[in-house]
This record gives sequence, C-alpha cells and structure tokens, in this order.
Amino acid sequence: MSKRLVLALVAATAALSGCDVQLHDQTPASYPADPGIAMYPVKATLTQDMMVQSGSIYVFALNGKDRVDLTGNADQTEFHGLFPARCRPTFPVQYQVVWRLQGSGQRQLLTQPREVTLTPPAQPADATIDTSAKATAKGWEGGVSYKFVTADHAQITGAHIEPVSQDPQDVEAAKPISVDSSLPIEAPCNMATEVHLTSKSAKAHGNLVIDTDVPGQAHWTTKVTFEPKSGSAGDASAVAQPGARKKKGGK
Repeated sequence: MSKRLVLALVAATAALSGCDVQLHDQTPASYPADPGIAMYPVKATLTQDMMVQSGSIYVFALNGKDRVDLTGNADQTEFHGLFPARCRPTFPVQYQVVWRLQGSGQRQLLTQPREVTLTPPAQPADATIDTSAKATAKGWEGGVSYKFVTADHAQITGAHIEPVSQDPQDVEAAKPISVDSSLPIEAPCNMATEVHLTSKSAKAHGNLVIDTDVPGQAHWTTKVTFEPKSGSAGDASAVAQPGARKKKGGK
C-alpha cells in the first residue's frame, strides 16, 4: 500500500470520527424512593462536532420497549426529563441519541445501560399507643403501620418485641407487650400495613423488630410506647383501639 493511500485513509477516518456526538451521563447513582408520583430526573450533557446539523439532535431515555423523550436546551448541549419508576428498587438508565450530519444522513448512538438505585424511605422510628381507654379482654391494643415503596409486593416475614436496653426496668417494661399479627404479613406497594400489638399493662415500652423481604430494608426497629394520652395528639403511626370507652373523668 502506498504512503499516499495510507495518508488518505487516515484522513478519511479522522473526518468520520470527528462528525459525531458524545453523551455524558449526569444522572445520579441513586435517589431516595418517592412514594408519590415516582418520577425521577435524568440528565445528560452533549458535546457535538461542527458537522452536526444544528437542531437535529434527539435524546431518549429507554426502558425496555418504552422510551422517554428528553428536553434539550437551546444549543442542545443539555437534555433532561423525568423517568417513571414505581414500586421497584432500581431503574435502568440507557440513552439513545439521534442526529444528522450536514449534507449527510442520520446517525445514532446507544449507550450501555446502568442501574440507578432507589433508597427506601425510613419506617417509623417511634410509635405511641394510647391506653386512656378501657382495656379489652386481651389488654390494650394498637399497632404500628409500615409502608414499602421499592417492591411491587413485600412481606413482613417476622416481628417480635425486644427491650430497648438491658436495664432491668426496660426489660420489665417490654414483658407485657406481644405481637398479635399472623406472619407473614402481606404488604402491597405503597399501602399502609399494620403490625398489631397488645400490652397487658397500661404503661409499657419496647422495641418492635420486624424482618422483611425488601432489599435494603430487611430489618427495622420501632420503639413502641403504651401510655395514657396526656392531652396531645397520638403518634400518627399508632392505631387506636376502635370503639373503646374513656375512663370516667377522662383519664
């Protein structure tokens, strides 16, 4: 092969390699899981060669057969959009870029997919169950509600009470509390799911420890306190015993 032909091939290769678009993924590696609209920002920045036809670039975020059209700024150097991902622990980020060269045809780029992790929101750290009302035959009843948003269907596979510490008073305070729910407990995505508790004493406290099959949240501890209401509203995560009567005098 002549030296002149080699130089011509090198020049042609350089020209072709310069007529392209490069994408830089700016989407974070993780997001807190959103229990509401469950839409997550995706963003990419672009660098483009001078041979790319002005205004000809389109960028899509892909999800299997579905795709999300991303919106670009005026000079098409930045594209962004919202990616739907409900009831799942991760979602894929893969970009497709389509553009045209001046005086030439259409080109496209498909990036390698990667997963964005969705971090489960915290479950209740504390719950107070009001014992102002008269106890039932079983004792004072209530519950703690949990909600899982990173799995289409979850289970609470275990639940038990532990003392909040090994101090003798805390050990005794936990003894009256028991878990009444049958296990496992089915927990559909984004629906409040209760673990039902009973205390033989109007004043008791302990840690409710639950086990789940949810990635990233296999175990959780909620401090539960049984006590009479003292004029303030009860904890939102506590479930009052329905139909119970207050003691005379309102105490």
